[in-house]
Amino acid sequence: MILYPAIDLKDGQAVRLVHGDMDRSTVFNDDPAAQAKAFVAAGCTWLHLVDLNGAFAGAPVNAAPVEAILKACPVPAQLGGGIRDMATIEGWLDKGLARVILGTVAVENPQLVRDAARAFPGQVAVGIDARNGFVATKGWAKETTIQVTDLAKSFEDAGVAAIIYTDILRDGAMGGPNIAATTALARAVKIPVIASGGVSSLADLLALKETGVISGAISGRALYDGAIDLPDALAALSAG
Repeated sequence: MILYPAIDLKDGQAVRLVHGDMDRSTVFNDDPAAQAKAFVAAGCTWLHLVDLNGAFAGAPVNAAPVEAILKACPVPAQLGGGIRDMATIEGWLDKGLARVILGTVAVENPQLVRDAARAFPGQVAVGIDARNGFVATKGWAKETTIQVTDLAKSFEDAGVAAIIYTDILRDGAMGGPNIAATTALARAVKIPVIASGGVSSLADLLALKETGVISGAISGRALYDGAIDLPDALAALSAG
């Protein structure tokens, strides 16, 4: 199982939110590229980036720090937030991004997901953010009546590389991930599922790994706070 350290970008800084609330942010590093290099030096093999401002604006806002991270770090990175048209997808992949994450647009324009996955095999993921089992869009600000599993299944034949499933009520709260819901989703679809939201300890990571069906986990605040030691976690996840 792959561990993806998260760098959430707000106003050019690396921050973490609580429950996706932009008014409840903590700045952990005002140099996101330096933070990314620290994660790489600790041994991570992927980075997970989110343009928080972009998620609300509907277009890239934190392009400069993302580009700085891509130039500074040799490991692949995936990015979500404000990626809602083919030109933006192409632009990011041309700049060296390994994978784009399509969230809001997966609900509002699912054909774009299909077209992008066909044009860029292995480089398009779908981000499904949910509150109480229902998908939320536009930086988690808009609730829908779409169930998580229904949305995921709709992309089974699209060639999507991964689904990043975030339980909003767990995100940034250090209360543990929603293992049951994430496992149920992973068992319901053939697309690899990456868990996000609430991953706050090595025990959480091992519990996700032990399901045998979850392909990756994203963690942010726990790494910044030191609740998870990144080298120890990477070693534990690679063992056995």
